[in-house]
Amino acid sequence: MASLNRRRFLQYAGVSAGTSVLASLPAFAADNFPAKSLSLVVPYPAGGASDTSARIFGESISKSVGQQVVVENYGGGTGLIGANKVLGAPADGYTFFHGSINEVFLAPMLNPAARYKPQDFQLAAPISDANIVLMVRNGIAVDTLDNFLDYAKKSKGKPLTYATVGIDSIYHLMGDALAARLGVPFLHVPYKGGAPALQGLAGGEVDFAILPYQSSFDSMQQQGRLKVLSSFAKALPPALKHIPLISQSRLVPDFEYSIGGGYFVRQGTPASRVAVLRKAIGEALAKPEIRAKLEAEGRTVAQPINSQEQANQVFDQYLGRVTQLIRNVGRKTNAS
Repeated sequence: MASLNRRRFLQYAGVSAGTSVLASLPAFAADNFPAKSLSLVVPYPAGGASDTSARIFGESISKSVGQQVVVENYGGGTGLIGANKVLGAPADGYTFFHGSINEVFLAPMLNPAARYKPQDFQLAAPISDANIVLMVRNGIAVDTLDNFLDYAKKSKGKPLTYATVGIDSIYHLMGDALAARLGVPFLHVPYKGGAPALQGLAGGEVDFAILPYQSSFDSMQQQGRLKVLSSFAKALPPALKHIPLISQSRLVPDFEYSIGGGYFVRQGTPASRVAVLRKAIGEALAKPEIRAKLEAEGRTVAQPINSQEQANQVFDQYLGRVTQLIRNVGRKTNAS
């Protein structure tokens, strides 16, 4: 009996001591975050549109939070490798994701190799919509989108090839949808990111490409290495006014698409830490010089948001847009 009482006393004392120790420590969500450098994961190789945007934000976020933001590139798998890097890290806010509807939504909904679902991510804040363009290689003698589409219709015997950042990306689905509209086959050639896809087009490996706009496209066009024929946007920032809108097309004026993106964390990250990131992202979005840089790179820039509720609403909007796109091209999701 005495032995039993002693064990109970020790158990009680241990719990009490543990509780006392825990109570003396700062709450995980209320500590001095960040206390070390942050990892900003970009799911594509360096040099692409996502990488350029992330480096613009990374510098500003670093100044806001007082810690270094290290941009880490993980190309391949249409963003799966980068997404898994974030989901494999602790949900502590120190690793966050420069993500878009490609990696967070389309990949897990369409790719059986994706072992996660969109809801495994939490949107901290939206940052921009990337404007998507169609470009053709040097040697295709067309000057407008409609001329190119007429050219494509005459190439049924030998399907035209097109480059994107990967299988089941929004650009891939757009290519399939455009082929269906025209009634002609296209052959998809996936690359590991925007930079390799662009080099493939400029090198004549493919006939055309569907990619998010970058300012480097204009210089490559001036060099005669490619031609930018159209954007798929309803409207463009001032820096892109020289690019024709899809609404100017006679054949597919309603073929409008853009790609929303933002900064995501792993679900379960403490709310106070997400709020620190959101505040830093908002401060970047409020800077005129950053907005100008992003617009010059073809981005329609979001306004800062102030709450997780607003972020959740944008997340749901992204999910709705992706679901509709999948239906439009006649695909089934992994859950179907």
